[in-house]
Amino acid sequence: MQNQNRIKSKCWRGLGIIALTFLSAGMVLPASSAQTIKPTPNAIKALPNFIQTSLDFRALRSGDWLVLDKKALRLLTADGLERASYKVRAKHFDLRENDNHALAVLIDSDTQHALPIQVQDGKLRLAMEMPAPSSSLESSCLFRDAQQLTHLFVIAKDGHAQQWLLDAAKPRLVRNMALPANVKFCEVDDQTETLYINEEHFGLWAYSAQSESSVARRAVLLRQPYGRLLSGAHTIQGISGGIAVLDEAGTSISVLRAAQQEWKLAENLSKKNYATWPQHAGLLRSHETAKTITFYLRDDDKKSWFALNAKSLAKNSSSKQKDEVIPVLIPQAQTEEMSRLGDAADDPAIWRHPKDSKLSRVLGTNKKQGLLVYDLEGKQTQLLEVGRLNNVDVRQNIQWQDSNSDVAISTQRDDNSLVVFDIDANGMVKETSRIATGMEKIYGTCLYQPNRGGLEAFVNDKDGLVQHWRIERKNGTYVGTQLRHFKIATQPEGCVVDDKNARLFIGEEKRGVWLANADAATNTSDNKPLQLIAKVDQHLHADVEGLALYHGKQASYLLVSSQGDSSYVIYDAQAPFAYRGKFRIGFNTSRGIDGSSETDGIEVSSANFGAPYEDGIFIVQDGHKHLPDGAQNFKYIDWKQIARALRLTY
Repeated sequence: MQNQNRIKSKCWRGLGIIALTFLSAGMVLPASSAQTIKPTPNAIKALPNFIQTSLDFRALRSGDWLVLDKKALRLLTADGLERASYKVRAKHFDLRENDNHALAVLIDSDTQHALPIQVQDGKLRLAMEMPAPSSSLESSCLFRDAQQLTHLFVIAKDGHAQQWLLDAAKPRLVRNMALPANVKFCEVDDQTETLYINEEHFGLWAYSAQSESSVARRAVLLRQPYGRLLSGAHTIQGISGGIAVLDEAGTSISVLRAAQQEWKLAENLSKKNYATWPQHAGLLRSHETAKTITFYLRDDDKKSWFALNAKSLAKNSSSKQKDEVIPVLIPQAQTEEMSRLGDAADDPAIWRHPKDSKLSRVLGTNKKQGLLVYDLEGKQTQLLEVGRLNNVDVRQNIQWQDSNSDVAISTQRDDNSLVVFDIDANGMVKETSRIATGMEKIYGTCLYQPNRGGLEAFVNDKDGLVQHWRIERKNGTYVGTQLRHFKIATQPEGCVVDDKNARLFIGEEKRGVWLANADAATNTSDNKPLQLIAKVDQHLHADVEGLALYHGKQASYLLVSSQGDSSYVIYDAQAPFAYRGKFRIGFNTSRGIDGSSETDGIEVSSANFGAPYEDGIFIVQDGHKHLPDGAQNFKYIDWKQIARALRLTY
C-alpha cells in the first residue's frame, strides 16, 4: 500500500463514496446565507483500496480500521491486514471510542438483535447480550452522556424505541420512547445531547438524548411544503454542533448547524454541481478535523466509492461564547415510587429525629393521594390518604403556651385548606387540623418560626395571591389568623423563609425569585413592590419551582429548582444574593438510581444525618423516573458533593 493511500485517523465518523470538503469552524449561517458548494475540477482518490466494497467503516484512533462487509465486521490494520473479525450480517454500525477501547453497535439482519461489539487489544468480542426485541429493529445508535456513560438507542419498525445503559456487565433499560414508524437512521450529538431520527418520506426530527428530559420532538428539516426537502430525509450523519441530511431523492446534502434549539442551513451540496454523483446514493458519513469536514457518499449501484473534493468555504472568524459547564452529581438514595402514576410527587420536607439523626424522616406530597413518609434509605414508612396535597413544610420544637410540638403543614387542593400535622418523637405523622384559607386554587406554602416565638405560614394561590397566617394551638387543635396578604403578578409556588433574618423568598414561575420581609409589621401590600433578586433567563429557566435554604456555620445559601433546564441553582442567601453556580443530578449506576429532571419541590438541611449526610442532605422531586420507567419519586444527595462541585464554603 502506497503512503498516499493511507489515511490518518482524526475523529472519523464514518466513510462512504464521494467526499465533499468545506471549512466548518463554528459557522452558523441564516438560511438565506446558505451557500451551494462548487466542486473542484479534479477528483482525488483518498481512501484505502481495501475499503472499496465495504458497506460501512470507521477509522480508529489507533490507525486501524473497523470495516463492515456482507459477511462480517472486521478490524483491519492501516495496511488492510485483518486483525480480527466478527461474523454478522448488518447494514451499518455506530461507534464510540474511549482511551483504551471502542464500542460498536449494529443490528444483526438475521436475528434482529442489537449487538454491542467491543474493540480492544486487537480483538472483537460481544460486549454483552441484549434482550431479544419484541418487534423487528430498524436502527440503532450510541450516546455518551455528560457522566461519560454509554447509552444505546434501539428503534423498531413500528416506532417503539428503547434507551439502554451499557456501562455494566448487563444492559439496563433506562426508558421506553414512542417515535415515528420506519426510522431508518438515528444519530446522537453527544455535545448537545440531541437524538436525531429520520422519519421515512417526511423529514428529520430532534429529541433530547438525555433520559431525564421529556420525549418531545422538534422539527429540524421536513419535506415540502413544510420544509425544503424534496421528498424526505434518506440518510443522516451527525457532525459537531449539527447534522447533515441526504435528501430522499439522493440529489443534495443539507448541512445544518444547531444554535439555541434551532437549526440553520449552513451549506447545501447539490448533485447538479458535480460531474460525478451516485445514481443511487446510500450511506452518508463524515470525517472532521479542526478546520474541515469531509462528507462521503456510498454508491449503491457500483458498490464502491471514491473521493471528490469540493470548494472550501471561508472560516467563520466570530468567536463563540462557551456554555457554562454544569457539573452532574450522583444521588445516594431514592424513595420508593408513588402509588399513583403521572404527575403525582411534588414537594419534600425533612424532620430530624431529636436523638438519633439516622431515624429522621422525609415527608413527601402526592398530588393525587396525600402525604407519604420515608426513612433515610427511601423506604416508605407511612401513607396518609388525606387528599390532593401540593406543598409541605416542617418546623420543630415549637413552643406553645401549654406545650411544644413538631409540626408539618401542607396545602390541600380539594378544599383549599392548610392541613396541619403533628409529628411525634418517633417520626409518626398524623393529621390534626385544617385551616380554611378562602382561596380558589391553593398552591404553595412555607412556614416561618419568628424569633419572638410561635408559628406562622405563607400560602399562595395560582392567581398570585399570597396570604400570611399566624397559627396557634388551642385545646389540642390548631387555628389560624390571617395577618396580611399581597399579590404577585403571575403564578407563584415555591417559597422558603429564613427564620433568623425574617426573609421570605418566593418564586414566581415565569419571572424569578422575589424577596420580602417575613415580618407582618412591614405591611407588604399591593402598592409596595417586592425585590426581584434572581431573574428567569439569566441562570434560571422557567418554571421556577422549589426553594430551600442551607444554613452552614460560615455561609447560608438559597437553592432553587430551575425546572426548564432540569438544574438546581445556588445563590448566597444574603444581599447581594450572588450567583454561586448550578448542577444537575445524574445516574448512580452502582445503585441503579437514575437522575432527576423537571423537578418541582426541593428541600435541604445542614444537620448531621450520619454517613453519607454528615454535612447535610438535599432532597429533590424527580419528574421522570427511569432505569427502568416508573412512577415519580424523590432523590437524596449529600451536601458535601454539592459544596465540592461548586467550591462552596459552609
